Amino acid sequence: MSFKRIIYHIITPLKPISSLGEAARHAKRAYRNRFSFSQTVFIATIGFLFLPLVVLVLYSFNASKGMHWTGFSLVWYEQLFFHSRDLWRSFWNSMFIAISSAASATVIGTLGAIGINWYRFKLRNYVQTISFLPMILPEIIIGVSLSIFFAGVKMRLGLLTIFIAHTTFNLPFVFLMVMARLDEFDFSIIEAAHDLGASEKQTLLKIIIPLCMPGIVSGFLTAITISLEDFVITYFVAGPGSSTLPLYIYSAIRFGVSPVINALSVVMILGTVFLTYLLRNFLKYIAAK
Repeated sequence: MSFKRIIYHIITPLKPISSLGEAARHAKRAYRNRFSFSQTVFIATIGFLFLPLVVLVLYSFNASKGMHWTGFSLVWYEQLFFHSRDLWRSFWNSMFIAISSAASATVIGTLGAIGINWYRFKLRNYVQTISFLPMILPEIIIGVSLSIFFAGVKMRLGLLTIFIAHTTFNLPFVFLMVMARLDEFDFSIIEAAHDLGASEKQTLLKIIIPLCMPGIVSGFLTAITISLEDFVITYFVAGPGSSTLPLYIYSAIRFGVSPVINALSVVMILGTVFLTYLLRNFLKYIAAK
């Protein structure tokens, strides 16, 4: 064996050690710079989003109505549960409108998305484009146009007009999420079902809808959230005795911020966390499909 080969066999096993030392130096440098600019921005953003919630929770237990802390008290929760009939009426109106309009928008949006993907017709592209208009247009334009429409057909403003308006602007969100799910759909499964003798109804109910369920559930939950927080469109189409929670809070804030609203917000946050905890297995199952 030549001298060069002997040197080669001695040096070659040492090269991984050199690479390991390089990796160790990179890890040490990353540890020193663990608080990079991006991480600082991330922490600042999280603080900006959640710090108001912390302040809201804290002042819901304040004994006084102002921003000056005077002591711990549950007086505002007592006021909320026993002396806020109008607030709870508005809250249940919002819940009823949100769930019913989200359910209607989910059914219509799901069937519309499946129909546009399943069938080919002349105005298909135009229908698909127009379906996104409520998502693109400013809410004030949608609110004014719906108000003019209801006045033109002489429909009395109330919960029914709010339901129609919320269903209208919830449709594009459900439609978009189901369409995104259908874009990943393997249509050879439908062809296999037809080859096995399945009708269009059986294919729709037993194959397409179950496979689209993640998009359907996401659209339904998104529609509920958007409906609960909407103020602008609801302001134009609401009538006497049909106040929702955002309208009630707006009218209450004009006379000063009431800690009862803080207490209600805390109750809603706890309710959301509790429902998410109860439905965590179902949500994991939907996300894994």
